[in-house]
Amino acid sequence: MKTFKLHIKDTFTSQLPADPIEGSKRRQVEKACFSYVNPKQIKKPELLHVSKNMLENLGISETESQSEEFLNVFSGNQVLPNTKPFAMCYGGHQFGNWAGQLGDGRAINLTEIDYNNQHWALQLKGAGETPYSRTADGLAVLRSSIREYLCSEAMFHLGVPTTRALSLSLTGDQVMRDVMYNGNPEYEPGAVVSRVAPSFLRFGSFEIFAAREDSKTLKQLTDYTITQFYPELGAPSKETYLAFFREISERTLKMIIDWQRVGFVHGVMNTDNMSILGLTIDYGPYGWLEGFDFGWTPNTTDREHKRYRYGNQPNIGLWNLYQLANALYPLIEDVDALQAILDDYKSDFEKQSLEMMRSKIGLFQADENDLKLIQDLEDVLQMTETDMTIFFRNLSKIEKENVSNGLEIIQDAFYNPKAMTKDLEDLWKHWFQKYGVRLQNESISDAERAMRMNGVNPKYVLRNYMAQLAIDAAEKGDYALIDELFNLLKNPYSEQEDSQKWFAKRPEWARNKVGCSMLSCSS
Repeated sequence: MKTFKLHIKDTFTSQLPADPIEGSKRRQVEKACFSYVNPKQIKKPELLHVSKNMLENLGISETESQSEEFLNVFSGNQVLPNTKPFAMCYGGHQFGNWAGQLGDGRAINLTEIDYNNQHWALQLKGAGETPYSRTADGLAVLRSSIREYLCSEAMFHLGVPTTRALSLSLTGDQVMRDVMYNGNPEYEPGAVVSRVAPSFLRFGSFEIFAAREDSKTLKQLTDYTITQFYPELGAPSKETYLAFFREISERTLKMIIDWQRVGFVHGVMNTDNMSILGLTIDYGPYGWLEGFDFGWTPNTTDREHKRYRYGNQPNIGLWNLYQLANALYPLIEDVDALQAILDDYKSDFEKQSLEMMRSKIGLFQADENDLKLIQDLEDVLQMTETDMTIFFRNLSKIEKENVSNGLEIIQDAFYNPKAMTKDLEDLWKHWFQKYGVRLQNESISDAERAMRMNGVNPKYVLRNYMAQLAIDAAEKGDYALIDELFNLLKNPYSEQEDSQKWFAKRPEWARNKVGCSMLSCSS
């Protein structure tokens, strides 16, 4: 069958060891980086949405994206000529405990392509069983697929390192899921997201071979990753492996600093969900801060211990890097050199976090008292429920010669203004007084400061309730809101006056609604 032409360049399957057994039968896969497996044939695929930006990146025209071939390939019903789909083998630490072999349980990689000097791996999520599915069915539902499709593209436009999404399709099949793991499973519409990234390799891809003491395959995978994605580091050697680890550490930190900047909480920062390229990967029970709260996590599984809460994400990044250091140790055998890189992560976090927060409140000339000013702000933000996105966006309207109206300017960010006590009001006024004094040291104009602040503080993010509204409509056959939100989130820092309704606090009906406050890993 003739299909659109892609610039196929499979490196992963041509350069790394394959599982000699094919098919989806569950098994422990030894000394192999992947297993060949075909996507499940589905009843009635229907294309719901396509990212035009990703079409361009892959060299696919809009006309081609409307073809039956495109629909069949990116829903799993047709295999591209001269390709063999596969699932990747990896392990991981889940909630701090080693979980052994995990792997692509519901993701199937179609192929890799090179286009315009960019390398892309194409993957389907929800395309059926693999050897790594364990007791699951390898499928995904519309609910979680909409969340992943919208959020990965929204994160890209926010400037956060991320995997991308190409298309969202219905399968025509019904999938049984227990949304809150409370013994009430129901059928939901099945869906497939086609995901795109330079690579889907994870920390766990390396951990599995170290755990099995398979140094040969560990070295093969590490050398491949460096050659393919970090060629500037040079030929494999101890120094190169250390430079590789340092690069991953720096990219991971940059990604997490960006998460903190926009108020994103990943929800499940297991090592199998950490990209070796420093990309946000695996959009499961993620969430966006509504009220500014270091202790908030969106994941019901994490409700008790809050391991992956907003304020702990930088620490978890470091913990995960320790696990990767352990995995790479057989190739390096130098504890001190690895520890030095991990120590740099700690000090770099302090510096980068301070710089990030300075930029959010419009301070662009360093002052030794800035850290205290920021800490005082974070304290008072948590004393009253204050919408993070609205607060920082509105803060740009402050004029340095007139901060006395600061509380009035940001009051739209308060969820319950009537709960403001006299003591809290005094704390806010005191902070604004100190902020006003500090702004006097800034040489730029109010207009210039506002422009810079609005370049790091988004006006629009994918609030949980927004995604849930799109899901509720889609489950009734109305997909217009998916497109509306997709287009809104392509320009998150722009005013977009016609979309002002989305620049608003979470509605009260969404406070405790499933999908709007807490989410499970069920998808």
